[in-house]
Amino acid sequence: MTWRQLRVLIQQLPPESATMTALRNALPASEYERHAKDGRPEEGRWSMAEQLLAGITDALRDIQYILVLANSDGKGRKPRRPEPIRRPGVAVRKPREAMSNAAAEKLFELINGGAA
Repeated sequence: MTWRQLRVLIQQLPPESATMTALRNALPASEYERHAKDGRPEEGRWSMAEQLLAGITDALRDIQYILVLANSDGKGRKPRRPEPIRRPGVAVRKPREAMSNAAAEKLFELINGGAA
């Protein structure tokens, strides 16, 4: 078997195979970013069925979240919004940082005519 034949065999493995999972997990974060920006869905590591199932799951979880919010009395603890299912080539979202006091003061100045 030639190296080319081996490469073709590996490229044709299903995305859920152990080999493709290992290759995907070995990618550095910069490579994930490049795939997310320049990625082509037809060459993705997930099949279209898996992408659609992840989208449907995310939509159902959002609907469940909205249903719980709409039917709660507002006195208890508010549930957190569900995180979307992680997809290949998409980095994990970092939580937002709270606004610093200096930034809040600057915003207050701008709102109250400080920019004029």
